[in-house]
Amino acid sequence: MCTTKPVLFGGLTGCAYALLLTTSLAATTTKMVDGVKTEFVEQVSEEQKTLARNTEIVVMPKGFHIEPYAAVPDARHMAVAADGKTVFVGTTTDRVWVVTPDEEGKKAAEVRQFAPDQSFIIPNGVCFTKDGSLVLAEQNRVLSFPKALENKEQGKPAVKVLVGKGMLIPPSEESYNHSSRVCDQGPDGRIYISLGQPYNVPPKMKLKLYDSLGIGGIISITADGMDRQVYATGIRNSVGLEFHPNSGNLWFTDNQVDGMGDDIPPEELNKGTEPGKNYGFPWYGGGTVRTPHYIDEPVPSGVVNPEVELDAHAASLGMTFYQGDMFPEEYKGGVFIAQHGSWDRSVPIGARVVFVPINEKEEAGAPSIVATGWIDASGDYLGRPVDVVELGDGSLLISDDSAGGIYRMYYEE
Repeated sequence: MCTTKPVLFGGLTGCAYALLLTTSLAATTTKMVDGVKTEFVEQVSEEQKTLARNTEIVVMPKGFHIEPYAAVPDARHMAVAADGKTVFVGTTTDRVWVVTPDEEGKKAAEVRQFAPDQSFIIPNGVCFTKDGSLVLAEQNRVLSFPKALENKEQGKPAVKVLVGKGMLIPPSEESYNHSSRVCDQGPDGRIYISLGQPYNVPPKMKLKLYDSLGIGGIISITADGMDRQVYATGIRNSVGLEFHPNSGNLWFTDNQVDGMGDDIPPEELNKGTEPGKNYGFPWYGGGTVRTPHYIDEPVPSGVVNPEVELDAHAASLGMTFYQGDMFPEEYKGGVFIAQHGSWDRSVPIGARVVFVPINEKEEAGAPSIVATGWIDASGDYLGRPVDVVELGDGSLLISDDSAGGIYRMYYEE
């Protein structure tokens, strides 16, 4: 894990690259499926022991419980299939996993490699379309797997290229920094994809190019990969987005500038109500805190301020609107956010799950911590939550790329 300050190269941090090079020690077996070598993750493993240990120390409000769900190497963003229980899991390595639960739905019965015939590069972003296609947003390519749930056990599932390799961003702008894409299908049927820009703060000479392509923003394409549009700019690195289930507004997290101090700038939870808006970066480092790099530059007109300011350097990543009936009523309609934790703080915070209430007028309340304890007394990470999704029974899954697995969080008085 990257818990210390990485080396800086021309404004780029080496933290993401270090994470990419981390190799999971999960025990796997290999079988031939449709003539293709396919990995299966053993569920009696050191990762399961680590997950179990962590569940003993996680602190939650009364009535909430957490348990190991699955050992999944480098588990990052997740997408729940239409059956409400099969989960596809992206990574920052070269694997995508599919998790099939046991009959009770409380733990995994099988974790297997998805589409083993494909060669992926940072296949972090996974999301489903209404027709059951799994969209996979890689570092610099976007694929779609029709009927992914039905084809999950195939060695060579059908695949469509929505955005060809090297066409999501120019190859000259590829970096292991801020290359973990996320995606979601909007009410308009279009696929929305976040494109983190590769710098801590980009040089001015890059802004025109980035704005034109949606780098440091969010783009959208049609379900067949056509008609690319820039939805939003002024975003440093969003690694969590979801459409509000009622209004259809696009909410997203944004990780903010490093090297400005322990407590500034704040991270953000934003609300997009229409295309073409600028969310302030790099003129603002987070919230309304100006960056030293652009302090003398005029701020573009019409910049949208965040709906919620979150703690600095907690690394707020995946998010989900809670729609289930298992949790108490006050959680209905609110946002759960996984915070990964950052290297850029003398005393680390994050490695937790926070909740932001959203009322019927779609107004956000103050965030609160609902699960914490993945940082020990010495400031070392025992786990690092990445994403949170809701299962059909109303429980939540929390991925952890450091511990190499997924937890199930449920409520029971």
